[in-house]
Amino acid sequence: MGSVNGLTSLQGKKPLFSFGVISDVQHADIPDGRSFLGVPRYYRNSITVLQRAVMQWNHHGNLKFAVNLGDIVDGFCPKDRSLDTVSRVVNEFEKFNGPVYHMIGNHCLYNLPRRKLLPLLRIPSIDGCAYYDFSPTSEYRFVVLDGYDISAIGWPQDHPKTQQALKFLQDKNPNLDKNSPVGLVGIERRFLMFNGAVGEEQLHWLDSVLRDATNLKQKVVVCCHLPLDPGASTEVALLWNFDEVMGVIHKYDCVKVCLAGHDHKGGHSIDSHGVHHKVFEAALECPPGTDAYGYVDVYDDRLSLFGAGKMENCDMHFNH
Repeated sequence: MGSVNGLTSLQGKKPLFSFGVISDVQHADIPDGRSFLGVPRYYRNSITVLQRAVMQWNHHGNLKFAVNLGDIVDGFCPKDRSLDTVSRVVNEFEKFNGPVYHMIGNHCLYNLPRRKLLPLLRIPSIDGCAYYDFSPTSEYRFVVLDGYDISAIGWPQDHPKTQQALKFLQDKNPNLDKNSPVGLVGIERRFLMFNGAVGEEQLHWLDSVLRDATNLKQKVVVCCHLPLDPGASTEVALLWNFDEVMGVIHKYDCVKVCLAGHDHKGGHSIDSHGVHHKVFEAALECPPGTDAYGYVDVYDDRLSLFGAGKMENCDMHFNH
């Protein structure tokens, strides 16, 4: 996969480390379908895309870990098969010769409650929350956000976070169907039930992690299923309080790149503070014989994404 899409390593310099990426596998053993916008979805084929990804990552031989940006099963998966389907997809990820870091997406939560889902994904959790961080090397830290911390899906119906989310949607979205953006304008279109927010406690945690990373002179990559910048994503896919999260991130200079899934067509932007936002193309929308996965080479001053098939190459330079 070294020559995937023709990008070659700049100046031939060796990366500090490399890692695999894939997003929105959304596998289900059901016939192909379409999104509500009419985009074809290949539910059975997506696990084949994942299998090829893992094979290529292992073939690369030098990937330190892999990151799955969420939504490993689809909401249309028959609920009596949810557990088996999640287990089957996780089993494919576990064929990778290294750790895989998962985050939860809305489709995961349509299938299983957090208490069942998080152990399967090996997500370290306190009180059902799914945010955590890890440092693959002393120079870098990865921060994984829980974009459904405040959400109408995944928590028990009587949970305070569910109630908070339902009240929020009631205030922000006048439609009876809270997944409908009809009448909402611009970035207000994000106030939909299939999105969510980062809660107060998680915001404080993020602030403390970024302060710590700054003191340790670490560069930070933030990962979240939901995109954090309108320049990289359609409005309907954004985190409800992306502005609050970015407010915390922009307090510090350590965050260089934010990675996301959810918005299946993918995208890239550089925000007003020079932070790169990369949204990955979905494995789900690959017709048989096509792909959407890749790997990232990490340097002092850039992340270089080498994509396969629909996943576009992307060089993300920053000041170091």
